[in-house]
Amino acid sequence: MRIAFEKRESVSHTVRVLVPLVSLVFALAFGALLLLFSGANPGVAYAAMARGAFGSSRALAETFVKAIPLMLTGLAVAVAFRMLFWNIGAEGQLAMGGLAATGVALFVSEGLPSWSVLPVAILVGTLAGAVWAAIPAALRAYLGVNEVITTLMMNYVAILLVSHMYHGPWRDPAGYGFPGTARFPETAWLPRLYGRAHFGLLFAVVAAAVLWFVLQRTKLGFELRIVGENPEAARYIGIDIPRLMLVAMLVSGGLAGLAGVCEVTGVMRRLQQGLTVGHGYTAIIVAWLAQLNPWAVLLVGFLLAGLLVGGDQIQMAMGLPAAVGLVLQGALLFPMLGGALFTEYRLRIVRTTPEDVGTPEELGLDEARS
Repeated sequence: MRIAFEKRESVSHTVRVLVPLVSLVFALAFGALLLLFSGANPGVAYAAMARGAFGSSRALAETFVKAIPLMLTGLAVAVAFRMLFWNIGAEGQLAMGGLAATGVALFVSEGLPSWSVLPVAILVGTLAGAVWAAIPAALRAYLGVNEVITTLMMNYVAILLVSHMYHGPWRDPAGYGFPGTARFPETAWLPRLYGRAHFGLLFAVVAAAVLWFVLQRTKLGFELRIVGENPEAARYIGIDIPRLMLVAMLVSGGLAGLAGVCEVTGVMRRLQQGLTVGHGYTAIIVAWLAQLNPWAVLLVGFLLAGLLVGGDQIQMAMGLPAAVGLVLQGALLFPMLGGALFTEYRLRIVRTTPEDVGTPEELGLDEARS
């Protein structure tokens, strides 16, 4: 007898709803055990997390600030993953988007009409992310180079380049030794909705709506789904997979670049340390939990941001060690990620017979006995 994973022929709506709910219950129970071992009351800790993330307009604004880059990079990763292109480079694409927008804000803004500075910064930053993503896409499409390696390596190049710029050539001489560029002119500031929450939230909602429409209602979306589900069938019906791969990665990189633009123009309003803090890697978790659904990416990104913000709050509210908040975040995410596996697969108990194992002669037992 053995246990095997069997792929579901179709996934019902009930399964899609029930599996995440059961996973959430297990995640909360697992997190409660961790809190008990840390000497904390789980109910009090979870209440403190909820208050810290959603309990006031200020807390909600901070959660949205954390959620916006997760939403945009989550959408970016979901587009690439739709056609089985494993884009691990959203972090670097975000960095290049922020770097390009900074260049516009600091060095080009004076030569532009004031009303056009922000749109140009958004456009250039988005294009920078798209171009950065197009490089590994072209290498995979035409040379067969593994995209996991190239996108991951290019992250380090982008992150180090950004760090070099705000520590070196673009460093503000009046910054009193603080590494970072000069503050952007107000014409390059992304407007805020309330508190520190900015218009990047609207960009994420519009991007999700457009992606959903493209994936569900257009020929391009149909081709992306076919390539993701059965590449051989896609080739058989004449889909140009290399071209489609480039298109998907241009969109993916552009969305990640837009996330970087929103960070530097809407939150920091300068280029400084803190732009690359792992949003592009967390986006993989967001896209996976959302099952690559654009609308679900928004929800998962918001909830995950609440978990991150709330996890920081319990350290201060309950006097727990700093590591407890981080470990708790991982403890809650792990069952959720594991549970997502059961959306596509079911456990099946297979009863084995001697014929399945093999005869003694086939296993070489007779020779072993002799």
